[in-house]
Amino acid sequence: MENTNVKTTEAQSTSSIQFLTVTAIFVALTYVFTAFVNIRLPIAANGGLVHLGNVPLFIGAIIFGKKTGAIAGGVGMGLFDLLSGWTAWAPFTLVIVAIMGYAVGVITEKEEHQKFGWYALAIAVACVIKVVGYYIAEGFIYGNWVAPVTSIPGNLVQIGVAAVITLIVVGRLNVAAKKMGLKR
Repeated sequence: MENTNVKTTEAQSTSSIQFLTVTAIFVALTYVFTAFVNIRLPIAANGGLVHLGNVPLFIGAIIFGKKTGAIAGGVGMGLFDLLSGWTAWAPFTLVIVAIMGYAVGVITEKEEHQKFGWYALAIAVACVIKVVGYYIAEGFIYGNWVAPVTSIPGNLVQIGVAAVITLIVVGRLNVAAKKMGLKR
């Protein structure tokens, strides 16, 4: 009996270490792709940003699940806001993008949902969360409920570009993760 408990504890420890490692990598990737692969938009009221940080967020959520997606998105992009001078946005980003990552992970977590159509649906849901979430956040930050409309096109472009890239690569990455034993 004692040997079984030791094996269970070792398996749980290995699983926890793997989760922390994978999640930390996706936090870092989300931050880097947000901070260094971006275009600032001159049209948005807040000088909006189109970045590729959603690509690792979506990939992490689809392959490794809702917790990795939520943490990678919220922490990775929230950290970007803190370090880039957009500090007022950080709490909103933490919550909005964590919800996006969580939603993508929930929608795609079942084995039968590991298909292109489900991935596209999950990203579409994340897009709605982003547009609505940032509209509300911008309304609070600027005290104006009309100006946030100008940010919607940038958010749509940002998610649209991330969707195309993610949908092209995530199927193969998912297969590779399974073969390497990284996926449950």
